[in-house]
Amino acid sequence: MKPTLQTILDLFAQRGSQMYGLEAVSQLEHALQCATLAEAEGQNPEAIAACLLHDLGHLIHEFGDDAAKRGIDDRHEHRALPLLQQLFGAAITEPIRLHVDAKRYLCTADPDYWSTLSRASQVSLELQGGALSSEEASQFIDRPYAREAVRLRWLDDRAKIVGLDTPDLAHFIPVLQRCI
Repeated sequence: MKPTLQTILDLFAQRGSQMYGLEAVSQLEHALQCATLAEAEGQNPEAIAACLLHDLGHLIHEFGDDAAKRGIDDRHEHRALPLLQQLFGAAITEPIRLHVDAKRYLCTADPDYWSTLSRASQVSLELQGGALSSEEASQFIDRPYAREAVRLRWLDDRAKIVGLDTPDLAHFIPVLQRCI
């Protein structure tokens, strides 16, 4: 059966209240914050949708809330792609697929980036392979959608604020519908 937008909304409803790894916000709060930041910057609907959906893979696996704490890389950037690619184009799915590598890239490209990461993000980065080498970073940034993934990554890093007021998920449904 082909997934629908309702499939995604159901995932958020059923599992969005789970904690976002070792952060102090839930999965849904993180997604809404990231999409809200993108919207506030005036980004296009695809970028807003990618921000909302970038961590959907965390809602699909069965490793529990604390996979990183237990030393498990859940490879969330790949887990939701089979579902998302049936609904959305590359302008949404590629930045999602690349957002972990974007974090690894930024650790190489910006010497101060590591210190801006939350402790939880530093832990997950080590599980995800750590910083890219200089050669890998050069190859990464030349890939299609890499710059969009870096932009997504910057918003992702800022979307972890306890109690931040955001629109609810219903606010973003029209954006998702436009992108399908």
